[in-house]
Amino acid sequence: MVTSRELGKTRLPLWAAGFVALICVTILGLSVWREWETRDAELRSAEIDVTNLAHSLIQHADDTFELTDTILVGLVHRLELDGTGPDTITRLQAYLPTRKSSERIRGIFVYDETGRWLATTEHVNFSGLNNSDREYFRQHRDSPEKGTLIGRPIKSRAGGQWIITASRRIDHPDGSFAGVVLLTIDTAYFAKFYERFDFGPNGSASLLNNAGIMLARTRDESGSFVGRDLSNAPLFRDWESRPAAAVYYFKSPLDGVQRLSYYQRSSHYPLMVLASKSQDDVLAPWRHAAAARMIFVLGLVLLIAMIGFYLVRQLSQRQRMAQVLVAKEANFRLLAEQSSDMVTRIGLDNRLLYVSPACVRITGWPAEELLGTSALAGIHPDDMERVEQAIAALKNGEAEEARFVYRQRHRDKGEIWAEAALHVTLASDTGEIDGVVAVMRDMTEQKDLQDKLAALATTDGLTGLANRRAFDERLADEWARARRDGTQLSLLLIDVDHFKKFNDHYGHLAGDACLRALGRILSTQARRPADLAARYGGEEFAVLLPNTGSDGCADVGEGVRQALHDLAMPHAQNPASRLVTASVGAATSFPSQIATDCSTLIAAADRALYAAKDSGRDRLVMAGQVVPWPAKSA
Repeated sequence: MVTSRELGKTRLPLWAAGFVALICVTILGLSVWREWETRDAELRSAEIDVTNLAHSLIQHADDTFELTDTILVGLVHRLELDGTGPDTITRLQAYLPTRKSSERIRGIFVYDETGRWLATTEHVNFSGLNNSDREYFRQHRDSPEKGTLIGRPIKSRAGGQWIITASRRIDHPDGSFAGVVLLTIDTAYFAKFYERFDFGPNGSASLLNNAGIMLARTRDESGSFVGRDLSNAPLFRDWESRPAAAVYYFKSPLDGVQRLSYYQRSSHYPLMVLASKSQDDVLAPWRHAAAARMIFVLGLVLLIAMIGFYLVRQLSQRQRMAQVLVAKEANFRLLAEQSSDMVTRIGLDNRLLYVSPACVRITGWPAEELLGTSALAGIHPDDMERVEQAIAALKNGEAEEARFVYRQRHRDKGEIWAEAALHVTLASDTGEIDGVVAVMRDMTEQKDLQDKLAALATTDGLTGLANRRAFDERLADEWARARRDGTQLSLLLIDVDHFKKFNDHYGHLAGDACLRALGRILSTQARRPADLAARYGGEEFAVLLPNTGSDGCADVGEGVRQALHDLAMPHAQNPASRLVTASVGAATSFPSQIATDCSTLIAAADRALYAAKDSGRDRLVMAGQVVPWPAKSA
């Protein structure tokens, strides 16, 4: 008969062979998973690259059209004041070349109400030329809108090249149509600028308008892509539901290349940029490296299989098994002794049974002084309950591992932040839980860095107040709290009067100093722990006042306004007092009594702020009422 002992010996090689096979399959699986993760990492890195490129390109486009807008506004203003008589046109013809001071500008043109050329920067004989058939001319003639119109790309009649048009309407004094001022930009200018960036061998950058018309594109020397209508492409078919900027994978309708891209819409003009790389170009290095790594892994797996086969043949020898176990124990002890992390073994009574030498660096105490002491000694009282619960869950079999960050007393440094990873250990004879192994490392520097980053993310760099992001988050929290508790919530919006004039007159450094001074005043006035003073944007500030009624809100607002008067900062361009003053809009709400969100409170305070400005500035207006306080004499 075959005894159970002999049967166990017979089955053991089979189990070992299965284990070796499982290891090989696991290594292959992990290698494939790692390669796929590496592929995803390559794509994510490329996404970051095209995102940064798109941000740079849309900023360049905004700057370009902001320059054109400024030139157009100045020329229209001059023509509407001086008219379009011969003397004015003669002076304008001499003046126009001075406005074409940037390589961004191709040409500047002035047409009368019939489309006849009046003046231009182009060196052509334009007598008899007429542009009344152009789409932009007809739009300005038929529409009283005064804004800048960015048109579709067209072929220039002066030079024959593809151009992008930006134009504005000229009015007679009676408001009737007087003509058009046109500024043109070569599409090749954008294409040339985009060539400065590395999009890869088959990458591209495109400038389009929001209707899906191609305005400029890299690698388009013949201009075959300019003017192409892409409104039926998937990107534009569901345009309204898409965010203003996002990563976008697509197959290009222009050249059929599978692309990884990032599109960014302009916040100022009906434009967007699309920065893209060929997905094959992005993944080509990964494919070559992955092939080499997989060949290596396959060789390694084959080697492991051969070694496993050899070991399976030796498993019947108990001495060999004992040697393997001893080797494993030695390796474990070597790792524990040489590790920079502190390794400990904790018994069921929470006493330390083993402490690695790294304890001196982590806690300041040598191993011999820690052995036999409680593993919970030195943990901050506020963290004690959480740590005790985690260890109890491990010892009770409710969890096999735990990880947490806590505060630990250090012998010399006082207190540090530590991270601990805990795993249960099982008795070799019974398989029951007999303790916990803990690996601890010092996380103080990382924790300090996280705290600093968190503070930077919510603080305005100029004034030291909370920034817009922090304000929005606090407003949502306080709104929810006020709705839950049935309390009032008040908001002040403060705007420096004629701040642009102050900046223009005294300079931006003085403007920054002015904003910092107002920030200090707001910090002083928002004196309660729950109050929040924030820089809302530009020269506009906000003060959030939880559990505050309209009277208290008005008192704080008047305190801000009066403190700014007491500061007596000169402002020659503020005609009322010749001092820096502020307009204040205030609103109070009972969130529990209405079904809307916190945007209603902002809207009410914003309307009150505009009412304060419209009623003479340097005053406070509560939502629904005007509360002026005359300025004290400086």
